[in-house]
Amino acid sequence: MGSPDVNGPPPKLEGKYAAMVVCWLLGNGCLFSWNSMLTIEDYYADLFPRYHPARVLTLVYQPFALGTIIILSYHEAKMNTRKRNLFGYVLFFITSLLVLVLDLATSGRGGLGTFIGICAISAAFGIADAHVQGGMVGDLSFMSGELIQSFLAGLAASGALTSALRLITKAAFENSHNGLRKGALLFFAISSFFELLCVILYAFAFPKLPIVKYYRSKAASEGSKTVSADLAAGGIQTLPEADEEEQRDLERLGNKQLLLQNIDYALDMFLIYALTLSIFPGFLSEDTGSHSLGTWYALVLIAMYNVNDLIGRYIPLVKFLKLENRRGLMVVILSRFLLVPAFYFTAKYGDQGWMIMLTSFLGLSNGYLTVCVLTSAPKGYKGPEQNALGNLLVVFLLVGIFAGVTLDWLWLIGKGW
Repeated sequence: MGSPDVNGPPPKLEGKYAAMVVCWLLGNGCLFSWNSMLTIEDYYADLFPRYHPARVLTLVYQPFALGTIIILSYHEAKMNTRKRNLFGYVLFFITSLLVLVLDLATSGRGGLGTFIGICAISAAFGIADAHVQGGMVGDLSFMSGELIQSFLAGLAASGALTSALRLITKAAFENSHNGLRKGALLFFAISSFFELLCVILYAFAFPKLPIVKYYRSKAASEGSKTVSADLAAGGIQTLPEADEEEQRDLERLGNKQLLLQNIDYALDMFLIYALTLSIFPGFLSEDTGSHSLGTWYALVLIAMYNVNDLIGRYIPLVKFLKLENRRGLMVVILSRFLLVPAFYFTAKYGDQGWMIMLTSFLGLSNGYLTVCVLTSAPKGYKGPEQNALGNLLVVFLLVGIFAGVTLDWLWLIGKGW
């Protein structure tokens, strides 16, 4: 099959809605395993009461995710995107399965050895996330804005789905013997199946969608070398090598130039996630006091954050509600830091209703601002530059997350740990 016409607009963008569904599912798979581990924090808190699992697992995860994404972004222009994303999804599947194996092998006993094993799996999740999240955001940055929005909505949906599943499994097994463990095992069995589905979708379904083939062919015609394996998987021959004059036309901006031109967007991503992760999930899991909801309280807060994060990622689809002004984005993002004293005083003096409302706003603003930044930044660049910029913004997202989970420990000052 020859390559389609990449100069004019694609005819009717065939397969657009199928691509949006697949992107949503792939976004889900990018964080489903990790969110599963976060959402069963009540089980790990029971199993490892002395080790602060909600905080430690996040702190272990982040350096591996950050180190990997920095290396991958540096070599992005020469990376085989297909191999990169497939490796990430396969690693997610294997490590989700290992959580089950480790728990069954130890018969659900705690202890330092088991906790170290869980930490190693958390690190593997970080490596997988860096491969998939950076690879997919970069890949989708040169496609339709609706596709990247669907992927980002899928990331948030993974949190909402895992929270809903956790509430169901907790209710189903609450009064049974070993109920927490049974719920957690069922959780990771579902997670393993879902990651396997993502491997199949990315390997066989996604590259064959007409809209995906069109945008990848367009990126190849603009000089992208990262899409050749994906085009081959979609049945399209790669374009012949350009001559010297065409090669000069296809030259792209370097990563340093792209970063300097978009430093405000990069800071936006850093600040959004530094604030969010300094509160979620550690503070919400451990520092909100005792309330009438009892052991359900932390689960309800995490569920409210996840559901509103998902809702926030759909708001920019309404054009007049989407914030694209660069200065306006920075002002709104900086104003979110007022949430820190708001959470502190609500935890100290407020009741659970106020805390649920604040948590909902944290999630809603996180999702909304993420989509606004990641869909606005790539506009006006060529395909290879959009891919590189997508990877760079994910680097700053993960740097923000790492800063946030480190700052999260400050909530423990004066609490005797």
